[in-house]
Amino acid sequence: MTNNNSNKLDQIVANAHRNRTQREQGYRERALKLYAWICGRCSREFTRENLQELTVHHRDHNHDHNPEDGSNWELLCVYCHDNEHSRYEDSNGIYSGEEKPEIATHKAFAGLADLFKKQTI
Repeated sequence: MTNNNSNKLDQIVANAHRNRTQREQGYRERALKLYAWICGRCSREFTRENLQELTVHHRDHNHDHNPEDGSNWELLCVYCHDNEHSRYEDSNGIYSGEEKPEIATHKAFAGLADLFKKQTI
């Protein structure tokens, strides 16, 4: 990669990080004004001293969807927020309230008992 291309890439990455930080600060400040400082999952209460542990979760997982009324946000502690995203990833992006993921129907060991019976006879 040429030095010029490297500089352009560095600039693009820096701009993306700056824009993301600005966007997050905007909706975080609005969410903290709209909602009580309580985790929406575990009900842990927050004060100014530990407010950095309270995060804004986007219910539809789209960080660009920030309606003025805050209807896509909920405040979650860092632990519940991490758990929420883990559950979302584990469900392949299908979230509670939406269509349920398909349940596996293949039974890999369905005929195993019959095989054992044949061997012991």
